[in-house]
Amino acid sequence: MTWDQLKSYHSERPDSLCPGHPEIEHEGIELTTGPLGQGIANAVGLAIASKHLAATFNRPEYEVVSNHTWCMVGDACLQEGVGCEAFSYAGHLKLGNLTVIYDNNQITCDSSVDLTNTEDVNSKMLACGWDVIDVFDGVNNVEAIVSALEKGREPSREKPLFVNVRTIIGVDSAVAGQAVAHGVPLGKDNVKEMKKAYGWDPERQFYIPSKVREFYSELPARGGQWVNEWNSLLEEYTEAYPDLARTFKDRMTGKLSGNWESMIPKSFPSDPTPTRKSNNMVMSKILAEVPTFMIGTADLTPSVNLTYKNYEIFNPPTLQPISGSKGSCAGRYIHNGIREHVMAAIANGLAAYSPRTIIPTTSSFFMFYLYAAPAVRMGALQKLKVIHVATHDSIGAGEDGPTHQPVELAALYRAMPHMLYIRPGDSEEAAGAWKCAIEYDGGPSMISVSRHAIPQLCGLTKRDGVVKGAYVLREDRQTDVTLIGVGAELSFTVNVANALKDQSIKTRIVSFPSHKLFREQPLEYQRQVLRRNEGIPAVVIEPYVSLGWERFADAGVNMKGFGHSLPGKYIYKHFEYTTDSMAKRVQSYLRDWKDGRIGRGEFVEL
Repeated sequence: MTWDQLKSYHSERPDSLCPGHPEIEHEGIELTTGPLGQGIANAVGLAIASKHLAATFNRPEYEVVSNHTWCMVGDACLQEGVGCEAFSYAGHLKLGNLTVIYDNNQITCDSSVDLTNTEDVNSKMLACGWDVIDVFDGVNNVEAIVSALEKGREPSREKPLFVNVRTIIGVDSAVAGQAVAHGVPLGKDNVKEMKKAYGWDPERQFYIPSKVREFYSELPARGGQWVNEWNSLLEEYTEAYPDLARTFKDRMTGKLSGNWESMIPKSFPSDPTPTRKSNNMVMSKILAEVPTFMIGTADLTPSVNLTYKNYEIFNPPTLQPISGSKGSCAGRYIHNGIREHVMAAIANGLAAYSPRTIIPTTSSFFMFYLYAAPAVRMGALQKLKVIHVATHDSIGAGEDGPTHQPVELAALYRAMPHMLYIRPGDSEEAAGAWKCAIEYDGGPSMISVSRHAIPQLCGLTKRDGVVKGAYVLREDRQTDVTLIGVGAELSFTVNVANALKDQSIKTRIVSFPSHKLFREQPLEYQRQVLRRNEGIPAVVIEPYVSLGWERFADAGVNMKGFGHSLPGKYIYKHFEYTTDSMAKRVQSYLRDWKDGRIGRGEFVEL
């Protein structure tokens, strides 16, 4: 960070490396926290990564992974739901390699904290399984702060440490201890008075006194020494454990097992299969044999189907649950509990720890990724490689009702920059979706799958077609209409096309698993797939809201409201997603299209 860059804080310069919130673009910043509570959750992910890699690779006298994670939080982080989830889970995991420094000034944007919060924070942290140290004069007692932080690094520590440091916001300014000090500039005159009080020259700006320079002067050399010591340790480790060291170095560079793609089955059963089950058929061998993947779930292991043979749970080795298996820090399956938001935020921390050393995978119902959305967005903003697996992604999920039927959520993730959202239509497309997600390095991915069994379109679907976002499932050069199908309802387009054929309407079919991947294709390819440039109308069939489809289709059989509580096989009938009903609506639309009552760009809800 140059002196010139430091001066650019809150300036008009677009190349400033000093934005309001520190961002991952600068090499010295490993994560962008942004919204409150994300930081402590990210820190838990970093601490888990360190614990896991140490348990996997360290050997006696060779601690190649030994870092400690430090996190500073404020009053607001202790109130945010994701922060509470993080504190609870970190205590359960006994993350002794994590120290949190609580800047306890009792001020938030609105007022003093007691306006909204009167809980006993220390008791809460103790109840969550943390050790707590108080520093009562955090403004002046540097020795007490140093002593507390040193306790965080004790090798025998079995619990995370919470250091409660009482401070004064805006200390020694005209607004000390007031909420206005939280986000409003102090003003030039106020700053001058503070400098006078400290014996500094009030006219000098961006000036570092020699005493401060001297205090920090040895840091570059000290840091360089630590790097050299670690490199020497790694050389000795390589000689003592060559195979383990080779794997360790490969992991650090993000190298996956060279034959991972060959582990994906070449074919799948033809029986109707839920795509959540397809996930397991595609990935079980890879998850078992490629240790880069850490699988997380929010209390839905039986539903998401991402376990593998002899999988081991990440848990403190001292913990023996009443039900369930004993875990270890070497385990790669993370039970996050009913904590969807922190699951995704922890995954961001795992992904940021020496990027691509670990590829975290989260899993939950698609609807619950609305709970997790703020953290998923932060992962996308930072282009962190996380794979999110969303099951129960359709009204076909059935009797759980509209609360669990995510008709609107795909629009959010399709719109999110850097997010690769894929909705596969059967096992073959699931194979293509996973291949895309594993190879995608531009940010997080989300694979959206069904709870209920869906037909396998053997001989039609192509895993290699998924990488292009959309592809022709069935062609007819002399066609009247293009039907676009997606995900769990892809087979609907085949049924409707067959029904329209009986009415002498020629139909072609396009499978459309990913908007993002299709947008990235050359215009010529997009035209070949959709053929709208030839004057052929396109009708999409997807029981989600239509928002976003206006770009690729002329009409849609989409949802206009929320779902309903009915068993899966009845709910499609309730919303008229029957072959006969859909075929009649498409037929009526085509009459209006040909008669000129509908023009291009006038998207019609069927």
